[in-house]
Amino acid sequence: MSAVVSAVPQLAAAVQAPHIEYGELSPMLIVFGAAVAGVLVEAFVPRKARYATQLVVALGGMAAAFAAVLALHGSREVAAVGAVAVDGPALFLQGTLLLLGIVSVLMIAERRLEPGGDAFAAQAAAAPGSAQEREATAAGLHQTEVFPLTMFALGGMLLFPAANDLLTMFVALEVLSLPLYLLCGLARRRRLLSQEAALKYFLLGAFSSAFFLFGVALLYGYSGSVRLDRIAVATGGAMDNDALLLIGLAMVAVGLLFKVGAVPFHSWTPDVYQGAPTPITGFMAAATKVSAFGALLRFFYVAMPGMKWDWRPVMMGVAIVTMIAGAVIAITQTDVKRMLAYSSIAHAGFILTGMVAASEAGASSTLFYLVAYGFVTLGAFAVVTLVRDAGGEATHLSRWAGLGRRSPLVAGVFAIFLLAFAGIPLTSGFSGKFAVFQAAADGGAGPLVIVGVLCSAIAAFFYVRVIVLMFFSEPKADGPTVVVPSVMTTAAIALGVAVTVVLGILPQPVLDLADKAALFVH
Repeated sequence: MSAVVSAVPQLAAAVQAPHIEYGELSPMLIVFGAAVAGVLVEAFVPRKARYATQLVVALGGMAAAFAAVLALHGSREVAAVGAVAVDGPALFLQGTLLLLGIVSVLMIAERRLEPGGDAFAAQAAAAPGSAQEREATAAGLHQTEVFPLTMFALGGMLLFPAANDLLTMFVALEVLSLPLYLLCGLARRRRLLSQEAALKYFLLGAFSSAFFLFGVALLYGYSGSVRLDRIAVATGGAMDNDALLLIGLAMVAVGLLFKVGAVPFHSWTPDVYQGAPTPITGFMAAATKVSAFGALLRFFYVAMPGMKWDWRPVMMGVAIVTMIAGAVIAITQTDVKRMLAYSSIAHAGFILTGMVAASEAGASSTLFYLVAYGFVTLGAFAVVTLVRDAGGEATHLSRWAGLGRRSPLVAGVFAIFLLAFAGIPLTSGFSGKFAVFQAAADGGAGPLVIVGVLCSAIAAFFYVRVIVLMFFSEPKADGPTVVVPSVMTTAAIALGVAVTVVLGILPQPVLDLADKAALFVH
């Protein structure tokens, strides 16, 4: 007994407390702190002051976090006892996510409007239905809990591409997903459609999380670690096609491909995009894809470089099927949001084309594409929120006929975003596609580039079809009205147009920044 007692101090001296690098983790800590502050605002701040307070907390938190990312520029280290990587890709994606988050919050803030205060509220008062339904619609205008939910989701998105072990990556996946499940069901109108979208997203997201976690368990069984660099060491000499390794790799990939919306794990995308509130749809379409592709890059480039000849052919097949399915099915869509959803699926295939290159050029081109795609997507969905009728947003394509004559500026801005999606020169879409196709060709994936170019041509058809509908069709007498946007929505759209045009005409500074940021820490 005395021997045991005497050994306790020695054991205590041997076991050191973990060292947490708070400076390196500051962008995520600031965002999570702002999210917690938003919860406290909901609990203690009077209802009338919540909107302004939540908006200041959210925007201030993201601005401070972005400043922290700039301060960490050039860092290359592993923090939090090896759980978080602070390197070029992580910081580049975190900065991108924070900028996209600021634009998204500006769009989301448009959803809170005083009853009778402007056109949205007037439409809410004139909406068909019972007095109870109209009252519920007006009450929906005060949903300020969307701000802390958005900040929690953004915090998870910041951690997801920076996670250096699979358990941290799983925690980040859940932290970003759970708030999104709730946000999808908060639409003021078409509540049943919105709640159905939230339920579908939750159920399919739970399945994908289960696949991911089972894959983590198998990879741990193979390598004895969940650290990405240690898994890479264990797989470096893998020549026996161990079942634990291959099945674990496949299951983790399934969980990640679900979040990026790649075929055949895309079935949730059109329904969720259509049913969720449009600003939330824009936030998901842009920020979630950026975060998930960052995690996908880190998993394959850091943990599985030794298995490149096993996962590259499979991912090439996934990219081909994703591009073809997204481009072809989008042609048949009659709803603007569903069309943009299948467009998002096609773009997931284009981004996978750059990732499949499995090179530094592939990583840098993917990072650039994510920046270009994120701002174009947010801008497009911001325009969708402006075209409305008595029943809410007019998303059926037939309602957009002649929009160019009713509101030339709004239709022209939407046309710019559609041309960027199509990859027309002098837009950011062209620069992004050129970068990923060049990286894939240099990496030996020439057939994938050919398929990508053909799918881009197919996709251009349905984008141009919408432009023709807006400018060369007669407007209907009972057509929708274009709501005059507030300063916040105007800023979101203007920023989207500016980034789209600048990255199309002068992409080199951002390409150089992506090149410098494309080195993963091991």
